[in-house]
Amino acid sequence: MNIITVFFFAVLRDKAGVKQTVMEIPLNTKISEFKNIVVNQFPNIASSMESTLISVNKEVAFEDDIIPDGAEVALFPPVGGG
Repeated sequence: MNIITVFFFAVLRDKAGVKQTVMEIPLNTKISEFKNIVVNQFPNIASSMESTLISVNKEVAFEDDIIPDGAEVALFPPVGGG
């Protein structure tokens, strides 16, 4: 198992009810799998996950990227502008 720190920003922080949390995830968890894990723990963010930007150790992460042990994973909602 990997231990990671997850940070929630903006509206995701409000929906999750926490600013950050420590999670234990299986070894070799991909971002696509992580999304399901985090939604199971924080169901209020489910509607936002489709368009959420995820970074791992301050770099943009993609669906097939593996989350390493000790990683800092940040979730950002989409930013709108006009």
